[in-house]
Amino acid sequence: MNYRHAFHAGNHADVLKHIVMLAMIDALKRKESPFFVLDTHAGRGRYLLSAEESRKTAEIDEGVLRLMSSPALPEVVEQYLRAVQADNPVGALISYPGSPLLAARALREQDRMAACELQKDEVTALKELFAHDRRVQVHAGNGYEAIRAFLPPKSGETKIGRALVLIDPPYEVQDAEYPQIISTLREILTRMPQAQCAVWYPIKQRRTLQPFFRKAASLPAKSALIAELMVRSDDSPLRLNGSGMLLLNPPWQFEQVLAPALPVLKQHLGEAGASTRLEWLKTPE
Repeated sequence: MNYRHAFHAGNHADVLKHIVMLAMIDALKRKESPFFVLDTHAGRGRYLLSAEESRKTAEIDEGVLRLMSSPALPEVVEQYLRAVQADNPVGALISYPGSPLLAARALREQDRMAACELQKDEVTALKELFAHDRRVQVHAGNGYEAIRAFLPPKSGETKIGRALVLIDPPYEVQDAEYPQIISTLREILTRMPQAQCAVWYPIKQRRTLQPFFRKAASLPAKSALIAELMVRSDDSPLRLNGSGMLLLNPPWQFEQVLAPALPVLKQHLGEAGASTRLEWLKTPE
């Protein structure tokens, strides 16, 4: 595996992904009962923006940094920005928190999390990051294969009845990745039908995603919602023109939570031809 997320930390795709993830966690926290978060492709958890990878692409300049200087943003966006700023107490943005760190900081004392990662150096960084957080377990291995180990979740001998599974693979071989995702989602819903699932996917040319959407809509979830941000038109198969989130069993009325954010992201992060999409693949029962 050659992918390194450090090249892309804080870009438009991270912005969308992390806004959605934090909003879903926020919805889970409305009930006092504990929940479990499983991050199948966690990365290293924190990305120093002074590192060579981040400086080389500077994708963050066209991502979260554009929002930092923007006034009067929707609360769901402001919540995300506060979480990023919490990792930069000195004021200047010197690091970007990845999905596992953002999620862990949003947990309560009774909640639990597992972060899975294959790359050895990323695993080492994750273990150091969460060395003193008993709520978080770092798993060195294939996140897809970890589903059976972690779902349904437990805290000691006590079962946890609610879960959010974040699937954010590197998509190095996209044709192979989508069938694996569908298979994994089916396994998750078999083991825990009420689990909420959030799948990030890249968009180069949107029409190529139609088979994936059809298969996702046929999964045994109660509902399926997609939220997309295109920062430019999808006329180039060689660029990351946008990204989306496939949400299975999202929180009640979750589309109303995301609706104010997408036009703002298009305005601040988009170029000519930018667009957004918020659409049910399967409407709630």
